[in-house]
Amino acid sequence: QVQLVESGGGSVQAGGALTLSCAASGYTFRSRCKGWFRQAPGKEREGVAGKSSDGTITYADSVKGRFTISKDNAKNTLYLQMNSLKPEDTAMYYCVAGGSIINYCSGDHWGQGTQVTV
Repeated sequence: QVQLVESGGGSVQAGGALTLSCAASGYTFRSRCKGWFRQAPGKEREGVAGKSSDGTITYADSVKGRFTISKDNAKNTLYLQMNSLKPEDTAMYYCVAGGSIINYCSGDHWGQGTQVTV
């Protein structure tokens, strides 16, 4: 059974930083496309960052230069380092996997989400 479990969310002042983690079980991140989505209240879900199995990385324009996606193969964990946070970054953040880099890896697998409030 595939499980993606996010952690690291919280409240932070504007200009601050947070690092989100996504631990996978029953699933190997190394050979899959994996990414992050977010959904703010009253808004549609949007792709934030994605990393394909061949290392291709994509970011939404709104987070370029501030967010960094990375992974630790040994820990089978995906990260999202978020710097220079803005109030408009406030959202529930979801870890996703299994899809295409074209859509930030959105596919069959989603985590339960972790809240970020700026």
